[in-house]
Amino acid sequence: MRQLDYDEVITKLLSFIREKVDEAKVEGVVVGVSGGVDSATTAFLAVKALGKEKVLGLIMPYYENQDVEDAKLVCETLGINYKIINIKPIVDAFEKSIDFEPDKITKGNIMVRTRMILLYAHANQYNLLVLGTSNKSELLTGYYTKWGDGASDYAPLINLYKTEVWEIAKRLGVPEKIIKKKPTAGLWIGQTDEDELGISYRLLDEILYRLVDLKMPKEKIAEELNIPIEKVEHVENLIKKTEHKRRLPIGPEF
Repeated sequence: MRQLDYDEVITKLLSFIREKVDEAKVEGVVVGVSGGVDSATTAFLAVKALGKEKVLGLIMPYYENQDVEDAKLVCETLGINYKIINIKPIVDAFEKSIDFEPDKITKGNIMVRTRMILLYAHANQYNLLVLGTSNKSELLTGYYTKWGDGASDYAPLINLYKTEVWEIAKRLGVPEKIIKKKPTAGLWIGQTDEDELGISYRLLDEILYRLVDLKMPKEKIAEELNIPIEKVEHVENLIKKTEHKRRLPIGPEF
């Protein structure tokens, strides 16, 4: 992986957040706090950059589980104002209004887009920016919901790989239990990122770094990491099939 000066990275992230809030002439930021490391790191950065009075946390569960307690731990550690909004009644009402029963993926996307609507409702009402929590590993593999958790005003972590976010989280003082927990989007019981991606984040990031940043041939990546070439091809395919997620809608030119 690339070698970063994490103190310098954190300084740059804090400056970025302050600058964008000043430019937009808003009162602060709102962050969707899930109980995972990405949202925790984003919230910690926001408080360090702006002060706790300018950060609002939204905890938006569909299921009652440990993630809610972890999200509360993050907000209470930081001393920020936060709300817990149960999205189940909203999602269930939406389901009743359509003429089909959504499958697991469709319902998961409805849940994530519901959270986006709530974040922007609060941003509009209180003159805030929505700080996204996506990282570079998710961006490149398309591991997010289009117009859901992929939608925000600014995403401080978007050019940092997941393994780099873990390092930043440690330096910011994010609770250890948050850093060590298995990453999950919380879309259904027992769901984890790595199961869905079909690869661990540590190996994924090593492959992505070589494919995207270094533009190495896949054969050389497989040899260097001592892994089957099929692993590299799997990651390459994730990038290719989600390309549409990384751009605004386009049409033919005339």
